[in-house]
Amino acid sequence: MPEVERALAILHEWVQSESLRKHCYAVADSMKHFAQLRGEDVDLWEAVGLLHDMDYERHPNLERSSTEGHPFVGVAWLRDNGWSEEVCRAILSHADYSGVNPETGLEKTLRAVDELSSFVVAVALVRPTKSIDDVDLAAVKKKMKDKAFARAVNREDIIRGAEELGMPLDEVITNVIAALKADANRLGLAGRAS
Repeated sequence: MPEVERALAILHEWVQSESLRKHCYAVADSMKHFAQLRGEDVDLWEAVGLLHDMDYERHPNLERSSTEGHPFVGVAWLRDNGWSEEVCRAILSHADYSGVNPETGLEKTLRAVDELSSFVVAVALVRPTKSIDDVDLAAVKKKMKDKAFARAVNREDIIRGAEELGMPLDEVITNVIAALKADANRLGLAGRAS
């Protein structure tokens, strides 16, 4: 069974919140897109995107403990269930309090697209059409300057993620938009029926 199918089953078992599932789908879409761009293992990268927040709903770790809660609970479970160290390390590396710094392309991409994927979704949802097709680079950059918009999304994390990835921020944003457009229906971003 492909890793993506296994990851999707795990996500649906662990996460009941539709919004958190959609966040994981969006990050997985972005990971898949970047894997294709870079000639990497698409199945592996997409699976990491699906699994990166699998334990967030049950073990949110709002105090940002460096040993307990999200993502440590999910990673321990994944290790116990035969997932590779590459997957586990990537998931740990997306939490800046885990003590695991992103080093590989997989890890740096996850860090770069996690918050940004959510932000692009938020931009789409405030469009009159609620469609990702009405989101472009200019719209995302304009909303990034609006500190009141999507306040929970850390703009510095988005900027630092692109820097760590070694890509211009505009290019990362454009690629995330393209990735989400490819999965608009599942993400609920296809727009309203007229």
